[in-house]
Amino acid sequence: MSLNSARPSHWTTPAGLKYLGPHTGTDPIDITLVLRRRAGAAPRAASWPRAPRLAPRTQFAHDCGADPADLASLRGFVRAHGLTELGTDPGRRVLHLSASPTTLQRAFRVTLGRYQYDDGRDAFVGCGHAPQLPPGVIAVLGLDRRPVARSYVRRPQATPSVSYTPPQLGELYGFPAGTDGSGETVAIIELGGGFRAADLTQYFSGLGIANAPTVTAVAVAGGTNTPGGDADGEVMLDIEVVGSLAPGAAIAVYFAPNTDQGFYEAISQAAHDATRKPAVISISWGGPEDSWTGPSRDAMQTALEDAAALGITVTVAAGDSGSGDGEAGTTPHVDFPASSPYALACGGTRLNAKGGSIQSEVVWNENASGDGATGGGVSTVFALPAWQSGSAVPASPAGSPGRGVPDVSGNADPLTGYAVLVDGTAQVIGGTSAVAPLWAALIARCNQKLGRPVGEPHAAFYQIGTKAFRDITQGNNGAYKAGPGWDACTGLGSPNGAALLAALLALPP
Repeated sequence: MSLNSARPSHWTTPAGLKYLGPHTGTDPIDITLVLRRRAGAAPRAASWPRAPRLAPRTQFAHDCGADPADLASLRGFVRAHGLTELGTDPGRRVLHLSASPTTLQRAFRVTLGRYQYDDGRDAFVGCGHAPQLPPGVIAVLGLDRRPVARSYVRRPQATPSVSYTPPQLGELYGFPAGTDGSGETVAIIELGGGFRAADLTQYFSGLGIANAPTVTAVAVAGGTNTPGGDADGEVMLDIEVVGSLAPGAAIAVYFAPNTDQGFYEAISQAAHDATRKPAVISISWGGPEDSWTGPSRDAMQTALEDAAALGITVTVAAGDSGSGDGEAGTTPHVDFPASSPYALACGGTRLNAKGGSIQSEVVWNENASGDGATGGGVSTVFALPAWQSGSAVPASPAGSPGRGVPDVSGNADPLTGYAVLVDGTAQVIGGTSAVAPLWAALIARCNQKLGRPVGEPHAAFYQIGTKAFRDITQGNNGAYKAGPGWDACTGLGSPNGAALLAALLALPP
């Protein structure tokens, strides 16, 4: 039996997966139903310099949340099938349910099995085909518990030629003087791993940061701060980059399981967190755009749309495996959620500096030595956005216009990587995982100076153009070459922080 058998075309499976047999467990499974918006609701992105139209979250929930009639209908479905309601959040359009595997299989007409990747990773519960969606539901999350994303951390295979602390990169990239992110909150999404407060204290102290940022762990869908594993490198890198470049900002780390349910819940809960109210979300996890099931990707897209409407900038790593995004064959692929039009997709460069100034910066491509290359390309799922219409984005691999990735870039080559501390050990780490928090910190510092959030940045960034960025014109990521202006390797370019802030201030309201 294969996950590929008798399934709709939108139900996709990563290569290298084998079926181990039926799921025989009897423990209840918790799932998330993601509901459609109420009829006629179309949240408008808060693109700088326009303030969020639906700033109060209670108003957003009323205007763009779930339709009460849909919730009432679904509660009838719940009763009819013997499911248990655990809770609901109409503003986030979610209904949380629990039931035995047998009950869930009957209710959603699926067959649950045990699956495993050929590389020996832990077995997981999966579906033999797509679940049947009740009326009003766009996705059922949690029935299939395959890992949906990977971290974009790259540890160097060879000895790095140079490394930088994040504050050194902030200086090289001209982060605005007189700003430290004070008054801002940056959310970081993690799908594994953890941090120890003592390590963070040691790291920030070693950089001479007397008042270390406040870092709070937020548990999501059963995820917890669990240090001691390979994913710690991702977690510590993200926190240390944001915390040392924006030490005045508060940091909230949302820990969730690496499933479609966990990833969606982490983004949605961060976007709607009325207590911490993050203005920036940093994501260093993702997977090839076509490896996602259609409903899972649709649910994620609505969570990112919520964030944009609420004035939150979402920075996302574009991937570390060049234009192929780690997929077999020669066809280019882009990574999701970086390919979402609501994500500020962050590509990678190789940066060399001397005497406090940048000597050269080119596309990161060390594939020949096994040290990775920046992701980038053209989406086959998302149409070409209006704000990218003047950027000469090439046709997608399907031959149609599509959203170009990335939007921006920054140092990512592990051979010119970031000096960080992971589980008490000093390390040099690269990858576009480092670029997403780098840009998150810059956005937080711009927010501080602007007096309100940049929000959804694309329209402003593409209007400003490369004059407020370091345009990268040399190198390639496989299928795509860098050149003047936007390109599918490094986007508009790497940060020129002070110039970008000045350009944002100059845009008319």
